[in-house]
Amino acid sequence: MTTTSAAKPPRVRKPRKRSTRLTRSDRIWLTVLLGVPALVVVGLVWLPALGTVALSATNWDGFEPLGDAKFVGLDNFRQVATNYPPFWPALQHNLIWLFVTFAIPTILGMFIAVLLDRELRFTRLYQSAFFLPVVLSLALVGFIWQLIYSRDQGLLNAVLGLHGDRAIDWYGDARVNLWAVLVASSWRHTGYIMLLYLAGLKAVDPSLREAAAMDGASQTRTFFSVVFPVMRPINIIVLVVTVIESLRAFDLVWVINKGRNGLELIGALVFSNIVGEGQRIPFGSALATIMLVISVVFIVFYMIAIMREEKR
Repeated sequence: MTTTSAAKPPRVRKPRKRSTRLTRSDRIWLTVLLGVPALVVVGLVWLPALGTVALSATNWDGFEPLGDAKFVGLDNFRQVATNYPPFWPALQHNLIWLFVTFAIPTILGMFIAVLLDRELRFTRLYQSAFFLPVVLSLALVGFIWQLIYSRDQGLLNAVLGLHGDRAIDWYGDARVNLWAVLVASSWRHTGYIMLLYLAGLKAVDPSLREAAAMDGASQTRTFFSVVFPVMRPINIIVLVVTVIESLRAFDLVWVINKGRNGLELIGALVFSNIVGEGQRIPFGSALATIMLVISVVFIVFYMIAIMREEKR
């Protein structure tokens, strides 16, 4: 009886990795496409930011030679915290701005995105209508809402039947002007949040929703248990964008009353100290540095979260 040895499986040759060699022309184009944006970012963002941090530790008045400026350390920051009355109200208003932006336009924008993701009739028209305020500048938004909030000829007072002495000066009354401005800002910010969440919903794998539907989950349960966790990168982007937008809020309040009489914000204080009549450049630089530090904290948080997502 003859025995046959087991046939050996044929060897599978591994494909060789092709080495991609860049030509001289490719290197030139890569250098241009990467180098020019990098130089623009460094020249227009990082160098001014580092210069602002450096000026915050000096007493330079903007007129004398920069070499004659004296190093004062953290003295400008101590002055901001102790001898500058508008700072703490401005910080409080920025925090209120942040809370309201999270509570109203973020949730409302996500809700609108969920509705539009169902491919309703005239979806494109609704998307354009909600996104239109985002295209407008905050200065123009302020003028538009001025027509609504005007004390004598405004639409809101006319609808509420408030005339004469009963009319409310929505932009001039320090008790209500911050909330009136927040309504205008939320009107603009909602469309931006809607666009971010709508893009995230379009990227969700449809099989996840189908599996949840087969398990008998309702649409609400499917969204909060399946879809919303998958959109974690979008949620992080919305968080960072909302925080930065709340810190850099400036245009709207400056158009109304230059950030005074109840509308004090850190961004307006920075502008008024650096470009305004006082021209206290180190003082304004200290305020800008505080904004920069707070923003960098959330940007670092965003980068760490994104890198963790890539590792997964």
